[in-house]
Amino acid sequence: MTRPANNRLASLDILRGFDLFLLVFLQPVLATVGECVNSPALNTVLYQFDHEPWEGFRFWDLVMPLFLFMTGVSMPFSFSKYRGVENRWFIYKKVAKRFVVLFLLGMVVQGNLLGLDPKHIYLYSNTLQAIATGYLIAALILLNCSSKWQIGITALLLLAYWLPMTFLGDFTPEGNFAEKVDCSVLGRFRDGVYWNDDGTWSFSPGYHYTWILSSLTFGVTVMLGVFAGRIMKEGASDRRKVVRRLFLIGIALLVAAWAWSFQMPVIKHIWTCSMTLLSGGYCFLLMALFYYWIDYKGHSRGLNWLKIYGMNSITAYMLGMVVNFQCVAASVSYGLEQYLGDFYAVWLCFANYLIIFFILRQLYKRNIFLKV
Repeated sequence: MTRPANNRLASLDILRGFDLFLLVFLQPVLATVGECVNSPALNTVLYQFDHEPWEGFRFWDLVMPLFLFMTGVSMPFSFSKYRGVENRWFIYKKVAKRFVVLFLLGMVVQGNLLGLDPKHIYLYSNTLQAIATGYLIAALILLNCSSKWQIGITALLLLAYWLPMTFLGDFTPEGNFAEKVDCSVLGRFRDGVYWNDDGTWSFSPGYHYTWILSSLTFGVTVMLGVFAGRIMKEGASDRRKVVRRLFLIGIALLVAAWAWSFQMPVIKHIWTCSMTLLSGGYCFLLMALFYYWIDYKGHSRGLNWLKIYGMNSITAYMLGMVVNFQCVAASVSYGLEQYLGDFYAVWLCFANYLIIFFILRQLYKRNIFLKV
């Protein structure tokens, strides 16, 4: 636990909080409402709050890339304290520790680590693990390469992903090269594996998220955040110029993604190069918007409550994904079921995430923040 530094970038905390609020409050509550209400307008909204089955991009497909992007945005600020430090092993140990902790937390969330059943342990299957891997790649680049080389190596990461994906497979769920790598390397420790009655295991035909080869493009997404963070850090004296640069880079990435999508489709499940640039472009535009409104114009009224999520993002994510407070809500409000009917489930879902919000709010008021 630690106290926040005074020079934090307000727009980054609020944008991160916005991302967490979507994930651990708004989307699950809306989805529960959607199960009770058949409304064309609500269904249109909920369509954007779900992942694209394969090729294409929806609003909800931006949530995970935005996490990785914001990890990169904070790195030029947090790594600046290492400038001039001679003991590089000390820095590498801190980077390695953060990688391991995030990776293990990812296994707690989605890897079934707490199930204590070796048959259902999944090694690489969660957003936190993607952040951990992308962070590790970006940290090594940031610590050992000049600014120009950082851009070049980021481009090489895209190339290293593009080559085998283009020439050693196709872009179908079963035929892409990243799928083959995950199946070969992870084997029965891949998420989606199920066990048959005879003791054998099989890959789930409906699970096609990839992680190992996609780690290259995870690293690119974090590095795009690093570039955005550097622009904001070095341009603090001319914030209007910062907004313009963030906006123009965002547009350029969207155009590049559109052009690349004719050869390599936009597929979030396997984190294709075109998806990386597309999501990166949207992240740059969102960062430009929040930076313009909050840090440049100084308008944060009505938005600061998002810091409750943004400044305790790991805690918010872990509570939202692992701990179920519905039993608490049910134990004190079970009498409402007879009056709410099907909407009782909506109330329990809402109460669950409201409890999480109040826990985070108390931590925020006491300046208690979990840092990895």
